[in-house]
Amino acid sequence: MAFEKEIHLEDSKYKYTLSPGIKKYTLKDTTFKETKTGNYELTRNLEFIPNSNDGFLLKITVNKTLDGFKMIVTDKSGLRRVNIFDSEENAPLAEKFYFQLDSLIDRNVFTKEEI
Repeated sequence: MAFEKEIHLEDSKYKYTLSPGIKKYTLKDTTFKETKTGNYELTRNLEFIPNSNDGFLLKITVNKTLDGFKMIVTDKSGLRRVNIFDSEENAPLAEKFYFQLDSLIDRNVFTKEEI
């Protein structure tokens, strides 16, 4: 998957774009880890019951030049893409996803636009 300027996850209410004011130190402050290749990666669990280790993974990678990113929600193994927005039973997970992204928007990492 290539780095994108903006991403809309299937059935999500919003599309996300990197903020023009994004800074490397902000990524580190928001617990992004620098990879060996210089990119920044954030992984968060989306679980119905916190600390149950039974849910999905949100993975965000920002490239080292801060002009592209990848975002994916996968099963807990990280191998299979999952759509958490397509059913009512996953609504709590979708809300946790939006909460995580809103906190990154507040820190000027992303901007969002309603679809």
